[in-house]
Amino acid sequence: MKKALLLLFLSVFLTKTYAQEYFPVNESVHNKSKNYTVFTNATIYVTPSNKIEKGTLLIQDGKVVAVGNAISIPKNAITIDLAGKTIYPSFIDIYTSFGVEKPKANITPGSSRNPLYDTKRVGYYWNESVRPEINTYETFKYDQPKADELLKAGFGVVGTHIPDGIAQGTGALVALNNEDNSKQIIANKLTNHLSFSKSALTNQNYPSSLMGSMALIRQMYLDLDWYKKGNSETKDLSLEALANNEKLVQIFTSEDKLNSLRAAKIAKEFGLNYVLKGSGNEFERIEEIKATNAKFIIPISFPEAYDVSNPYLSNQIELADMRFWNQAPTNLKVLSDNGIVFALTTEKLKKIEDFKPNLLKAIKLGFDKTKALESLTTVPAAILGKSAEVGSLKVGTYANFIITSGEFFDEKTVLYENWVQGSKFIVNDISAKDIRGNYDLTVGKDTYKWKIDGTADAQKSEVTTVDATKVKNTFSIAKNWISLVIKPADTIKSNYTRLTGFIEKTDALSGKAVLSNGDELIWTAVKTSPFVMAKDSSKVEKPLPIMPVTYPNIAFGDTKKQTVQTLLFKNATVWTNEKEGILTETDVLIKNGKIAAVGKNLSDAGATVIDAKGKHLTSGIIDEHSHIAISKGVNESGHNSTAEVTIEDVVNSEDINIYRDLAGGVTISQLLHGSANPIGGRSAIVKWKWGSSPDEMLYKNQPKFIKFALGENVKQANWGIDNPTRFPQTRMGVEQVFTDYFQLAKEYDESWKKFNSGSKKGKAPRVDLELQTLAEILNKERFITCHSYVESEILMLMNVAEKFNFRVNTFTHILEGYKVADKMKEHGVGASTFSDWWAYKFEVNDAIPFNGPIMHNQGLVVAYNSDDAEMSRRLNQEAAKAVKYGNISEEDAWKFVTLNPAKLLHIDDKVGSLKVGKDADVVLWSENPLSIYAKAEKTIIEGVVYFDIEKDAQKQLAIAKERSELIGQMLQEKNKGNGTQQPPTRKEKKEYHCDTLEQL
Repeated sequence: MKKALLLLFLSVFLTKTYAQEYFPVNESVHNKSKNYTVFTNATIYVTPSNKIEKGTLLIQDGKVVAVGNAISIPKNAITIDLAGKTIYPSFIDIYTSFGVEKPKANITPGSSRNPLYDTKRVGYYWNESVRPEINTYETFKYDQPKADELLKAGFGVVGTHIPDGIAQGTGALVALNNEDNSKQIIANKLTNHLSFSKSALTNQNYPSSLMGSMALIRQMYLDLDWYKKGNSETKDLSLEALANNEKLVQIFTSEDKLNSLRAAKIAKEFGLNYVLKGSGNEFERIEEIKATNAKFIIPISFPEAYDVSNPYLSNQIELADMRFWNQAPTNLKVLSDNGIVFALTTEKLKKIEDFKPNLLKAIKLGFDKTKALESLTTVPAAILGKSAEVGSLKVGTYANFIITSGEFFDEKTVLYENWVQGSKFIVNDISAKDIRGNYDLTVGKDTYKWKIDGTADAQKSEVTTVDATKVKNTFSIAKNWISLVIKPADTIKSNYTRLTGFIEKTDALSGKAVLSNGDELIWTAVKTSPFVMAKDSSKVEKPLPIMPVTYPNIAFGDTKKQTVQTLLFKNATVWTNEKEGILTETDVLIKNGKIAAVGKNLSDAGATVIDAKGKHLTSGIIDEHSHIAISKGVNESGHNSTAEVTIEDVVNSEDINIYRDLAGGVTISQLLHGSANPIGGRSAIVKWKWGSSPDEMLYKNQPKFIKFALGENVKQANWGIDNPTRFPQTRMGVEQVFTDYFQLAKEYDESWKKFNSGSKKGKAPRVDLELQTLAEILNKERFITCHSYVESEILMLMNVAEKFNFRVNTFTHILEGYKVADKMKEHGVGASTFSDWWAYKFEVNDAIPFNGPIMHNQGLVVAYNSDDAEMSRRLNQEAAKAVKYGNISEEDAWKFVTLNPAKLLHIDDKVGSLKVGKDADVVLWSENPLSIYAKAEKTIIEGVVYFDIEKDAQKQLAIAKERSELIGQMLQEKNKGNGTQQPPTRKEKKEYHCDTLEQL
């Protein structure tokens, strides 16, 4: 039977047509070897879970022909005895830029950048960061020095791509075969790559933010679907390529745990399966990462410890950064323990030599060895759909394997050879003989004691005279040739004795010696005793204690997610914001996340009772206008209208300002797009559920809002651009933008209504996310919050709205609202303003602190907002200014930051007051909340305590203790001689405001 199988293998492989056989041969003899090579007596890992002891591996023409224990060896086979050695499949790194030149930005650093708004390319997609037509193999150049580095680390195959742009084009699969370039490219178009990053090759301004990238990707997929259905009258080479790439493996470079969740969200919307290239911080959001059901590519790079020897500099290091250094090596174990499928990549390693030490570090912290091997072999092969060719040593696969001295995951194991497609790459000489031991060395009339020790792959020499005097020497072994130079004790003299010899027997060495005068003679060395490994007296080094992960994994995070409680506040002063007004000595029961009861002498057997006597209980503060907790850009400034983008995509649940807002009694904020364009992006209403994911923070079934803007910012008067080219650049141009876009949206909406009413016959209109959003405004399904200052512009926008038969919902800032309060009342718009900001730029010269009270007295719904990370923590004090400047009652003033913003946001049916049945979003204050001395003692959202002033004090002590422990660990690392990095300069966190501009 075995012979029959062997004959079958022979018939298959000998009749196979080989690549490039038809090429001309310019050598004198065409002699391509078809011989077999057989490796015997090895421990062979066919797959990570299939190990064969004393096995045989038979290869021919770069493929595995047979593997097992009882293999018939062909007569013409070259046999290599690997007794005591181990064979593994060569490793696969599917995420590299091997052999490609990374595009460089065409913008000179520090030069004036005048944004480009339209594309210069003809026949391609309108956005130059969408480049799916790029094929890596077309510009690929094999990089042998880099290949050598990877081969030495055990890799045999790499995936490579050009990491540039949002849609980056296709990647290739390359064999690290230094001998036969005709076989190097295994697959020229195997993967399709995407990211959130702009192309370095474009000066096009859009997208300038992360939310812009996400909107662009959505629009790209919608355009692709529309294009494939034959609706376009023109050819688009980018969409053609994107359609052709659909069946390839889709790899999305996310580079952050939250970005992985964002990419997975897009994948779910469009029915895609992204393989997500992560960053190594996935353990910080492991539940959400697991819920994506995505496969991952994970870097094996870990940060070095910080040099904390200078106490002043060490104080600048964020706790999150110190903690990440400590926790990052656990990422692989956490991913594996949670059943997440992932492949490893060397990407981001400073040097490839760090690959194995980092992997061993992860294994010491619990990462399973079998899983580790899978992540380097079978998993990447399966992700690429290439399991029949690479990733294992099954019959028919490429003969890609490494030969080691033992288990790869042992620090002392030597990697000897790396075979790729049957071509041998020597890492360490496998034939080197171990001559360690003690010898009597004779050189002519001189005798010495010669001790050879060290490791088998790095043997060391010590030479002494018969009276035990050490003799200086240099010693090396290469390909079983010994070289020993005995140096004189007097360094001035040059009477060296040079010895060379080939090792034939390990117990008796000999060769030729050349004396300093040129005389030659024979030397001999007879082994007197074998080498004995010295016992390692040092204690086994225990891994450093790992700090617990918190939610979020920064200072003031919680070690576990908080849960709903039943709470009974007794004898509080209750600000109901209802017709009952302010109640004294009153109880409030919170149950199942709702206000269950308000009254006297309440009780509940399962409730935690809180003595609130002398304290004040209110509904949570609502900040109608905030820019905190937004990732990578508050403005999408790339176009004058960006209604397609949404802040919901970029909520940053890790922002410390969330915790600070909670400490100031804020429970809800509307996160608004900035004011860089007349028509900005969609907003996000969030509940500050500290420790939750971004999606969990989003207000459920929230009303739809969008940010509009008027004034200096939208016409680019303060952008610092030498020659602005984006329309509009005047206030009258702003009005024209609104008119034009609403007319376009009206026509867009009508075209879809006509198409849908006509049984959807004919060519469908193109889905346009921007116009679709604006049509929602016309259909009264989305509300406008408009950044505004000057009365003329306020009146202008109300006129435009009335022309298109809708109403503006809220004017925010509205510092000249007092001038047109009657017109605003007539229009039906609300106002969200500052309490007392004025004179900070020209267009607010007429602002007065009586603005809010005047509009309130006119009958408008008035709220005070922050528009500032610092002010949002003190909105209770801002509300008090309405009493100071406008003689507003305390109760009505408090509504400026609670019930009134809830009304403006159309959520007052659920929040904004203490009423039975509403969400239990409440704050317990130490005293009257309008007092500058009032402190929020407990901030509760839907029955969950997210801030507690007593626990806050405990957290501060815990943070100090943890910093001390981490500093101690880092000092240990430095004392051990391990690499360290300099502490970063103190991070100045960029706090977003309406006019903040930055590039993605």
